[in-house]
Amino acid sequence: MMVMLASGQAQEKAVADPFTKLEPGKRGEVQFAESPIQSSDPIQVRYRLMAAETPPDYDVAKETFEIILPAGFQKQKDYGLFIWIHSGDAPQIPKPWEAILAKHDLIFIGARNSGNRRNVFDRIRLAIDANHNARQFLKIDGRRVYVSGFSGGSRVASMLGVAWGDMFSGTICCMGVNFYTDVEAPDGKVYGTSFLPDEELLPLIKPACRYSLITGSKDFNLPNTQGAYENGFLKEGFKHVQLLEVPDHGHQLPPAEWLEKAISFLDEGKR
Repeated sequence: MMVMLASGQAQEKAVADPFTKLEPGKRGEVQFAESPIQSSDPIQVRYRLMAAETPPDYDVAKETFEIILPAGFQKQKDYGLFIWIHSGDAPQIPKPWEAILAKHDLIFIGARNSGNRRNVFDRIRLAIDANHNARQFLKIDGRRVYVSGFSGGSRVASMLGVAWGDMFSGTICCMGVNFYTDVEAPDGKVYGTSFLPDEELLPLIKPACRYSLITGSKDFNLPNTQGAYENGFLKEGFKHVQLLEVPDHGHQLPPAEWLEKAISFLDEGKR
């Protein structure tokens, strides 16, 4: 990390590894000192979404992240990264999910205070900062950096997976998805445009990034998800997209075996 002095000269400053005190297999917490330009520059954040609003002030040093290193974690081994955006303020996932993530060598990380009550710009920045800082200190396979979320958090993840597709190779949307064009659902309802990504980025991510959209047969977001899949991702030419519909399942987190189906799809050709 380079710190600029008042004279304009650069000086190296050692940054302590925030992950050293974590116990593998157990949930811990970390804080970070820096943000990459993709999240620290409000103009870039606004441009990536073509947003009308200006992002508010933001300082990652004031934020806390929860993390789970897989049991048996080895410092020199390559791992994937599973970045989680919940609908509530605590980045919780079901216990069986933790075993699935560990089985697939995925490190879990999610920001606190990143629920639906937080503004969308900060929720995006927190996920970007989790990505950036984990990769500064851990050996992460860049082909396996996945962003995911539930309900409103899933909608944020879907925007990140496209508008920041250069930073996230895969996206798992659980019971919620946004898209950058109007999409018509099977029931005839039209869901409006949620964001507008950089048109120069789209030709790069459409053949490369992977997206798994999970919904349930009783999920109230089922028509929206079906519309986004058929009249959004497929219609716009995204090459690697799947739709998973959990039978007799409502608006709640999918069972662990369905998470594993999504992870396996994102991992195709990478392991």
